[in-house]
Amino acid sequence: MDLRNLRYFVSVYETGSFSAASKRQYIAQPSISAAIKLLEASLSKPLFVRYPRGVKPTQAGHQLYPLAQQLLGQAAAIKYLLKEENPKQPFRLGLVKGLGVARISDVLKRFTSQVNALELTLVPPEEKCDARIINYELLKTHEDFVSMWQDDFQWVMPMDHPLSLKEEIDISDLANVAFIQREPCEGWNLLREALSQAHILPDIRARIQTIDYAIGLVKAGVGCAFIPVAENADYLNDIVCRPVKGVCLTRHIGVAFENRTSVVEILVQLVSGS
Repeated sequence: MDLRNLRYFVSVYETGSFSAASKRQYIAQPSISAAIKLLEASLSKPLFVRYPRGVKPTQAGHQLYPLAQQLLGQAAAIKYLLKEENPKQPFRLGLVKGLGVARISDVLKRFTSQVNALELTLVPPEEKCDARIINYELLKTHEDFVSMWQDDFQWVMPMDHPLSLKEEIDISDLANVAFIQREPCEGWNLLREALSQAHILPDIRARIQTIDYAIGLVKAGVGCAFIPVAENADYLNDIVCRPVKGVCLTRHIGVAFENRTSVVEILVQLVSGS
């Protein structure tokens, strides 16, 4: 069984579409489709159900996924054990808080897999580092910037919240509404100013720093939050996001760097397609 086809299968399984898998693997979508067809022919079973927007694994697909991961892991281990010892490539990457665990984990997974013998150290963005993943507002004058994500701040609430019936939230709607404050956060600063102008005192039920904790507390019914929302994020399935009228803000996230080394170049090429 072709390991490359298995790797493409795993990408389709994890991303939920052939197009997303082709971007992850940096190959044309027809190559992904052909690989899946070969796998399905060799196994005499369909692995995915095709829909206009993406795919879903069949029972055979669910059964193959952990086995494919195991085979790919074993192949990588064999290759690592038998290859010549490579010198480590230390790389310090600064990360601003609140990027979201799922997205940044995916970026780091792909980054470390594309650089041989990479010794990655994650540090706060204000420390000395080779590159930084930051908000655009933190960019220094001597740094270059390559955009990764643009997230609009929205009001996030449980699906059964009364305000979920509205298409747009008015500042006046937020009086006496339980609120989860994320700080430091430019969105909170802007919202606080709007609330103050409307003479509304926020009913703060929790204070946190990361987006993931904010989402967790929203899902737990502790309160609502005003946070940057990532498009097509998994957590959007069971919460409701709405824009707040008059409080418009977009967070621009990207890679900042001074020296375009070979490792930085790999990171730049990778995030350009994120």
